[in-house]
Amino acid sequence: MTQTYPVKIYDRQHRACYEVSVPADRYVLMSAEAQGVELPFSCRNGACTACAVRVLSGEIAQPEAVGLSSKLRAAGYALLCVSYPCSSLEVETQDEDEVYELQFGRHFGKGRVRAGLPLDEE
Repeated sequence: MTQTYPVKIYDRQHRACYEVSVPADRYVLMSAEAQGVELPFSCRNGACTACAVRVLSGEIAQPEAVGLSSKLRAAGYALLCVSYPCSSLEVETQDEDEVYELQFGRHFGKGRVRAGLPLDEE
């Protein structure tokens, strides 16, 4: 039998808190939706940051989260659409633009990018 974990989700945008039960072999987003919780998402395959959360406590596995850099993962960010609980969890939804800026902001404001270099440096 698969272990099931309690997951508390603080939804910053709607000032709400949800508590759901998530099996260790199911994505958090999918399980939350099945329990009537509506959370932000877009691609459902770990390639964007619409469903990004900050892990406040607990352990999460997200081997398919290609939309998050290893630096952001190490800082405690996760994508609920491709995350499995490994323990009881508490997470907080994030603003997609904030996470996008954290991940890609250092690349903007330096001119258009071509072949990996800003055009003004070529």
